[in-house]
Amino acid sequence: MGLRSLAAIVYGILALVGGIVGYAQARSMPSLVAGVISGILLIVGGIAHHQGADWGMVLSIIVTIVLVITFAVRFWKTRKFMPAGFMLLAGIIALLAMLFA
Repeated sequence: MGLRSLAAIVYGILALVGGIVGYAQARSMPSLVAGVISGILLIVGGIAHHQGADWGMVLSIIVTIVLVITFAVRFWKTRKFMPAGFMLLAGIIALLAMLFA
């Protein structure tokens, strides 16, 4: 599996797990919905790219950009590393891997 596909899948798993944890800790339905949807899109995109479909990486890059912007705004407002800062950092690393690996 290539690094680009792996970055999308790993970031998707982080988003999915983060949404579930956010719901479990704070009963945040928006966290659950956003985490599950974005996580599934990233995982599907990574798997599709691994199987040779270029649209999979395009999908993963778009979802990652949206998440990076979302977490940057949240981190700016809260100044808390968890979860916003962590997901922002992970998203930037994943995005760089998707674009340049």
